[in-house]
Amino acid sequence: MPQPGASLFPASSLAIRAGVRGTISAAVTEIGERRAVVVRADQTNRRGALAPTDGETLAVAAQVALDERRPLVAFLASSGADVNEGVAALHGWGTAARRLVQCSGVVPVLLVVTGPAVSGPALLLGLADHVVMTADAYAFLSGPRMVRAFTGVPIATSELGGAGTHARQSGVASMVVPDEEAGREAIIDLLAYLPDNNDNEPPLQDTDDPAERATPEAAQLIPDAGTGSYDVRRLIESLADDGLFLELRAQWAANLVTGFASFGGRPVGVVANQPMTIAGTLDIPASQKGARFVAFCDAFNLPLVTFVDTPGFYPGKDLEWRGMIRKGAQLAYAYARASVPRVGLTLRKSYGGAYIVMDSKRMGSDLSLAWPSAEIAVMGARGAVEILHRRSDRADRPALERQYEDRFLNPYVAAERGLVDAIIEPAGTRAALCAAIASLSSKRERLAPRAHDNTPL
Repeated sequence: MPQPGASLFPASSLAIRAGVRGTISAAVTEIGERRAVVVRADQTNRRGALAPTDGETLAVAAQVALDERRPLVAFLASSGADVNEGVAALHGWGTAARRLVQCSGVVPVLLVVTGPAVSGPALLLGLADHVVMTADAYAFLSGPRMVRAFTGVPIATSELGGAGTHARQSGVASMVVPDEEAGREAIIDLLAYLPDNNDNEPPLQDTDDPAERATPEAAQLIPDAGTGSYDVRRLIESLADDGLFLELRAQWAANLVTGFASFGGRPVGVVANQPMTIAGTLDIPASQKGARFVAFCDAFNLPLVTFVDTPGFYPGKDLEWRGMIRKGAQLAYAYARASVPRVGLTLRKSYGGAYIVMDSKRMGSDLSLAWPSAEIAVMGARGAVEILHRRSDRADRPALERQYEDRFLNPYVAAERGLVDAIIEPAGTRAALCAAIASLSSKRERLAPRAHDNTPL
């Protein structure tokens, strides 16, 4: 007998395990204009509790996605493993988790959480490439009752694992939308920038925006004062095709912006420091956010465009004790191993270790560009003078800082050493980026054989 969820798919769909009753249903079907393997959980059936057969259905659907090399899209709402089934239910979602891991880097894995995602099955969210949560969805491994029993602290479901919490605090949610239909539209928007699998190129975008369009407004977005803040997203929109930029994880680690855009019709992944939040410095969440995004783009053949404006890593005892060295290395590691076309543009500040990890030339960037306003150095003028001239009279410090700025805080020293390929005017930025991405589209790297790398987790 077909399971109830089979009717959730259009008649043109190819059902998967349609005769197996349970919470999970799956089919190869259309989502927007793309064909994908789509999984749905029926929340009205035992609150979406996963029986062993449900885990098997999800695992089979993931295997079909691998075999047919199509994206895997899941609409998930589950109260966890079905307690009536005992340990077999745990093995069910565990089997599904293993298949999702096998999909990683081969086909895009996109999840829409439309209700609860509780206990073990919540870990499936962490295995997905991108998670879209509806406003009333929630996810956690241990619920409010268990938290209170163990810690004595009462906490509401929404505060513990609501969509807002995962958008701001944990970074689990790439996007938050009002309802399931909006979630479906978000998946369609994501798929527009992604290939079906890692053997394909991202689909070209339709655009009438000239690649040679001048962008004099780009420079006007950046304040004259070196310490002035601005919204780097407005800059990205001024340069991208048709002003379109699909930002991901906008509320988490807001000091680093990540998302998709296109230049000359070619989809790219964008990474940018955000001066509006802690001056665009890098901390642990930003490093993890950037590393995860860079690795995703590298897996699915999306060129990377990096906009740099950062004074360095955020200092602090707490950050160092929490592993800033290991977590900061994740961003460096992701860029260093990325084999897709990579273009970097230094807008203003690029100091110290943050200069290196933000896809500098020695990290393997294919093309390193800079505006005339760029300041590429070990550190800013004040910090440098305090070290180099620490015994000098304080009255002399302003003049020494100006000397340091004139000598080192410009892109020309780096250009003379081949660390910057070209210094471009802001008005010609879009044309330069479009030309670079088009020229690098044929880039291919031969990777050394190895079982796998050892990412600094």
